[in-house]
Order: sequence, then structure tokens, then C-alpha cells
Amino acid sequence: MATRWVPQGFDATRPVAIIAGRGRYPALMVEQARAQGIPVRLIAFKDETEPSLLASFPADQCREIEVGKLGDMLAALKDLGAKGAVMAGQITPRKLFSGMVPDLKLLALLATLPERNAETIFGGVSAEIEKMGVRMLDARVFLDDHLATEGKMTGWLGGSIDADEIDFGVKMAREMTRLDIGQSVVVAKGTVIAVEAFEGTDNMLRRCAATGGKEMLLVKAAKHGQDWRFDVPCFGVLTLESMAAGGVRKAALEVDGVILIDKPAVIQRAGELGITLVGFR
Repeated sequence: MATRWVPQGFDATRPVAIIAGRGRYPALMVEQARAQGIPVRLIAFKDETEPSLLASFPADQCREIEVGKLGDMLAALKDLGAKGAVMAGQITPRKLFSGMVPDLKLLALLATLPERNAETIFGGVSAEIEKMGVRMLDARVFLDDHLATEGKMTGWLGGSIDADEIDFGVKMAREMTRLDIGQSVVVAKGTVIAVEAFEGTDNMLRRCAATGGKEMLLVKAAKHGQDWRFDVPCFGVLTLESMAAGGVRKAALEVDGVILIDKPAVIQRAGELGITLVGFR
């Protein structure tokens, strides 16, 4: 496979199941996997996964389940003959706390968790999947060409970014990820303007407009001790639109730690909006 993110010796002739949430991310992963000749299967969630993605699979290569039905997911992986599985795309965050009717399998899992957040829930689900002999894969798999790269990814459209500015932003972002608060911060001239929490990156960016901040920089980084099987930071066209709405014209993204969904479209739209993108290590 033409990707760095698979374990050594993984059998690429066996199906890989994409467990698909919302947005463009799962479809991009399917496209890239198919381009590499990987037999792909799909597990879709009702009212979450894009219907067009589900429609792109023959009926015998996909299953649609409800959020919270862990038993159905495990059964679907078995029916589809999956050797590997990868989580791509979000589930509506509030469904992790309300509006979800868990089955007995998920209830039993939740009862074992001292904390209930995205990391512990998805980590527990991943453990259940691997008990079946299905290998959970890195959520960057097949997407090597869509990761943040070092240095300028655009011209200095929204203004140059000096090293001290990036260093300060990265320091603040790393601390937020260490505390498991969020993966993004906005800084300006040594001041923290906004911090991402449960609201998500886009809502954080849009409220920056009310702060009156100048020369604002978005910094997005992976979590401290990131489990690369899920919740990998993503940056897409919608993020750019939210930056523009919030008056944020520069972004620094962690190299190999942030997925651009999808990268050519992101770079093109950044140019149209006059937003500078750089990658940092």
C-alpha cells in the first residue's frame, strides 16, 4: 500500500472497513483507498454518513447502523469480512451525551469507563473491535498526500508568520491538548484570543470576530499522546470559511498531525480568501 500509516505485515488483500461519520473525510478516504487498489467496505451511521457515500457501495459491501449500536457494528464488521477498520468523520458531538439509545453491548462498555468523553468511548469501541481480530488502523491511512507539510503551503497571502509567533501559539496549543481541552487555539502578539473546547474549531473561529483581535493566528495540533486511531485533527474548506468570518487570516498546522480535507481544494480556497497556511513540527 502507498501509505506510511499501516502496521508492518498488514494484509492489503483483505477488506478494510471505513466506519464513516459526517463530512467529506470518509469519502476522501474511500477514494484514496480505492485508488490504491484496497478492497474497501463501509459501515455508515443513519443521519450522519453522507447518503451519496453509502450509495457508492454495492449492497453486499456496506451496512447502515444507528449510532450507539455497538453490537450491530461488530456484526457488520464480521459480515463484511473486514481484516482492518478505520474511523473517519465525526459523530454529532451531542449524540455522545444525549439523543443516543445505546444497545446492551455499548451500555456494558460505558459502565467500565471512569470518564465518558470521545477519547474513552472511541478507545473502548476500538478495543472491542480488535478483540474480534480486526486491526484498527491509523486514521491517516491512505491520506498521505492530504497531510500538513512543513513550511509554506500557500504564499504569504494573509501576512507572514514569524518564528516567535508560531512558537507561542504551539506552546499554548500543546498545553490545551495536554489538558484534553481542545486541539486549536487562536493567538495574536503573545496573547491567547480563543481556545477550542466542546464547541469545535469552527464555532471558536467565528467568535473571534467579536474580540477585535488583529494579526490573529490559528494553531492546530494533535493531542498530547494522540491515539491516531481516532479524533485526528482535520482542517477543511469550512474551517477556512470560519477563519474568514472570524477575521483570522493565518494558520499553522502540525506536520503529519493535521489532515487537510481535501488538500488541493483547501489550498485553492485559501488562495481565494487570502489566508496563509504553514506547517510546523
